[in-house]
Amino acid sequence: MKVYFERRGEVAVLQVDNPPVNGLNLAMRRGIVGGLQRSRNDPKVKVIVITGTDRIYSGGADIREFNTPAQTAEPHLLQVIDAVEASSKPVIAAINGVCMGGGLELSLACHYRVATPNASMGLPEVKIGLLPGAGGTQRLPRAVGAELALQMIVSGEPIGAEAALKAGLIDRIVPGDSFQGVLDFAQELVGRRTHPRLRAARALLPRGADAETFFNAARARVARQARGQISPLKCVDAVEAAVRLPFEEGTRIERAMFLELVASDQSKALRHAFFAERAAARIAGLPEGTPTRRIERAAVVGFGTMGGGIAMSFANAGIPVIVLESSLEALERGMALCRRNWEATAAKGRMTAQQVESRLALIRWTLRYEDLASADIVIEAVFEDLAVKQKVFRELDRVAKPGAILATNTSTLDVNRIAAATRRPADVLGTHFFSPANVMRLLEVVRADATAPEVLATVMKLARPLKKVAVASGVCDGFIGNRMLEHYVRQSLFLLEEGASVQQIDKALTGFGMAMGIFAVGDLAGLDIGYAIRQRRYKEKPDVRYPRIADRVVELGRLGQKTGKGWYRYEAGERTPQVDPEIEQLVAAYRQETGITPRAIVDEEIVQRCVFALANEGARILQEGIAQRASDIDVVYLTGYGFPAWRGGPMYHAESFGLPKVVEAMQRFAALPGADAAFWQSAPLLAQCAASGRRLDAR
Repeated sequence: MKVYFERRGEVAVLQVDNPPVNGLNLAMRRGIVGGLQRSRNDPKVKVIVITGTDRIYSGGADIREFNTPAQTAEPHLLQVIDAVEASSKPVIAAINGVCMGGGLELSLACHYRVATPNASMGLPEVKIGLLPGAGGTQRLPRAVGAELALQMIVSGEPIGAEAALKAGLIDRIVPGDSFQGVLDFAQELVGRRTHPRLRAARALLPRGADAETFFNAARARVARQARGQISPLKCVDAVEAAVRLPFEEGTRIERAMFLELVASDQSKALRHAFFAERAAARIAGLPEGTPTRRIERAAVVGFGTMGGGIAMSFANAGIPVIVLESSLEALERGMALCRRNWEATAAKGRMTAQQVESRLALIRWTLRYEDLASADIVIEAVFEDLAVKQKVFRELDRVAKPGAILATNTSTLDVNRIAAATRRPADVLGTHFFSPANVMRLLEVVRADATAPEVLATVMKLARPLKKVAVASGVCDGFIGNRMLEHYVRQSLFLLEEGASVQQIDKALTGFGMAMGIFAVGDLAGLDIGYAIRQRRYKEKPDVRYPRIADRVVELGRLGQKTGKGWYRYEAGERTPQVDPEIEQLVAAYRQETGITPRAIVDEEIVQRCVFALANEGARILQEGIAQRASDIDVVYLTGYGFPAWRGGPMYHAESFGLPKVVEAMQRFAALPGADAAFWQSAPLLAQCAASGRRLDAR
């Protein structure tokens, strides 16, 4: 871990080497400043180049230093950047791949920037509740204009080398297989007397735009998308400062907002989520060197919405996939759905027509199980019925080659019983994708009792090319996510019984930051799915009270968006939920029939009952060993269930709220008239941690 110095003729090359992402921690910052001083003192050096190692220029600041003395220890990043920009000898940023956050801010301070064709440049700080704090909000608008800068900073999404060249962010694209292009560019600068500094440039608005209208429109747009997160709006403020104010004043404003955000609860929660996602890949008892199996061909059984999305995920990763269905009509419908989805993506400019066709070409179809024999992994995505799935696995056991991984996409069923239908249970596990599977990032990987370590390791590794976040789960009814969701849904139905309305509950939850209200989610997924699960629950858990109001809705033929009516009403071709007086009448009649006198319920009670129900069941899951760590549960809810990332996940939120206060609130809910007191009994782990002051993971 150091910054290497090498002189190549008249060019000094400073190479940052701090695996895995060349983070700009204190040691790296000192190394860069030392290299600049050495270059300045060497009369033979005419040009300075800063670059990275391998395919990484720099992933930016080391966020592990945030809120620690190392963050402000000198030289801090602002001092390094000022030293680069003030250099009397021209400095070139040779961007050799990933260039993010503080890495791009360092590049913007350089007098020139060149990049390899594979380079990717961005300011993703907003994703951890921050804004660029080392001049990025002031220099980027001066480099590429306010419109593109605002888009990049608010979204946190990077741009590639071609787009960067067109926008003026870089001066040249150089070959990636040789450093000669960088040296040639450097040689062109020898003898130039003046060099550009972005602090002296103007941040331009789009042609014909005025600042007031432009930034008011930007704030309105960003506020709609932010769902309660504060940093995106701060980003707008900072870019406006770049347009309206001198550089030094804009930088002071940026720094003040950065320091405010880095100390905020939202940023701390988002940083928790960042590290939690990386921790989820580590599985106790599964050494890092565990061998994995080669996955070169895949198969999917079932070509409905879920099976189609899974097939698309493999094709997106460049892995050929064959899909099995029971009829030619089903195969044609599935293929047409894949085409429509990819063509919709192409229409938004996110892929080309040629890419659509090449991905479609990776999907084959069949009516015969025997045609799956060459697959390295087969994923079953048929109807959620144990007997049906066991039948499929008996067929897969018959035709699959030795060593093939057999995976079930079940969302609730017992993976051990599914594995028992085969003679190779060591090759069986659960791969619970989330709908739409080609979009949703979460993949619950369910380890059955007999699952071999290399099978688990293979699927956890496979998640990366599929662009999924894999979280390991043990076997239980509903695994991590859906087991918790059942309690979330039950509370929403109890609240509906007691006096809240469908729209009030959904509005309270989206106000908390959830992507959608629970009733709108049900309509989107299809209410018949929950209905089927409840019918099973009534038999399996006769002592558990379930509100029956949801059954009444389904029994009226209201299945959600697909029938135009569910908890809400939907106009033909529209997905916007409309309040339906029929539901209001149904709820009123149900309350009267069951003898419930409705009461006024405030939004705070709605949110706490729903969210604390998640955390309480999550604590049981953690104590039982179904989940490895509390942060894994948070990752499940952040990537699969629309929980607001800036609240850190249900377990983090409960701990931030204060576990003693959570237990106290649940005791209060248990004492409400007509409450299901058993529901609110604290999970033993939650109660123990609340009493002792320990964190949920400190077991």
